[in-house]
Amino acid sequence: MRAGIRVLTLTLAVAVFVVGALTGLRLLTAGTGDAVEAAATCTESVVTAGSPLASNVVTVNVFNASTRSGLANRALIDLQANGFLGGQIGNSASATKPNRVAILTADPDDPRVQLVAAQFRDKVEYAPADISVEDGIVVVVGDNYRGLKDGAITTIDTDRDINVCVPVVPLA
Repeated sequence: MRAGIRVLTLTLAVAVFVVGALTGLRLLTAGTGDAVEAAATCTESVVTAGSPLASNVVTVNVFNASTRSGLANRALIDLQANGFLGGQIGNSASATKPNRVAILTADPDDPRVQLVAAQFRDKVEYAPADISVEDGIVVVVGDNYRGLKDGAITTIDTDRDINVCVPVVPLA
């Protein structure tokens, strides 16, 4: 009887080992499956000429050209409090070294640029863009940057059609 129990236990152990080995081999050689497509972070839209352009569809990138640590981060947080979308922050690699604040753009009349410029207490300098960013308005802050105006406008009527990326907020 003891010999029968030993054979049964050994047979059961071998069966578990074989099933485990086959399952492990199958998992080891299996592909990763279908690639999961990343969810869209925004929906492309157009703000037509004559319509109001709101700060919540304008991305702002802020770079620090000052000796004050954290200035770009503080400026971006303040801009986000006025509804702007946060872009990149960091130390400036631009040749532009403003005393207070500069916007790097080829078109100072762009309504997005005008809306961002209207946020600052200081007179804004304009310079050609020499920092590469994926999207948005580029702001460079200098040593004498004094912050944002109280009660600055958050919408502006646009004189041209502007493509914007309206953020998508997942509800799940």
